[in-house]
Amino acid sequence: MNHLTVIFFKSINLNVADSSVNKLKVLKKTIPNILLLLVLLISISIFHFFLKTTLGFDKLVYNSLVQEFTTKQIQYFFEFQNNWRFVGYIILWIMLLIKTTLLASILYIGTFFFSKNGITFKKIWKCVIQAEYVFLLVPVVKIAWFCFFKTNYTLEDILYFYPLSALNITGYQDLDPWLIYPLQTLNLFELAYIIYLSYQIGQLTHSSADNGLKIVGCSYVPALLLWVTVVMFFTLNYS
Repeated sequence: MNHLTVIFFKSINLNVADSSVNKLKVLKKTIPNILLLLVLLISISIFHFFLKTTLGFDKLVYNSLVQEFTTKQIQYFFEFQNNWRFVGYIILWIMLLIKTTLLASILYIGTFFFSKNGITFKKIWKCVIQAEYVFLLVPVVKIAWFCFFKTNYTLEDILYFYPLSALNITGYQDLDPWLIYPLQTLNLFELAYIIYLSYQIGQLTHSSADNGLKIVGCSYVPALLLWVTVVMFFTLNYS
């Protein structure tokens, strides 16, 4: 009886040890993705901060509010904004985490239909996070544009300007509000994002970039079109 008890507890200890080892392995594989996401989040926050300070965003907001509110109300607004600024960054980080996770899930589902080779969710998530670095160029180009080319600008110019987008061709002044977001989304950065995802998915599935493009085109692109449609719908109904 004692011998059986010893064997029983040894087997439990072995199972616990194996479980701990597996958890450590999973953690080691996840840490690079978390670090990659953390660097991306910090970079976005830094670029966002430089964009606001370099272009004098607060001054432009003040000039737009002074026509409708008193000085005391505007001061209260900026004090409230400064006190809760960190909340905005937290929300931004949460939204990016949700975005990358959802996109990785959508692409992961797409690989089931168009790839014979198995691929893990973590690898796709890492690919999505890496692709998000493309959009770090947007605030850089935006700062350069308003600092060196269009030096006389308004708050609306900054809010609606999206580098290398269809909106730059049409302009926003005479457009209905519900058309602005889809024209902003139609840009070369988004195209570069799709191309990079397609190449990486092709590499991960041990196939070609064409097959990666098929996976992205049948999973990410419809999801993007659905999102743009939802934004257009709400803008049309609440603007």
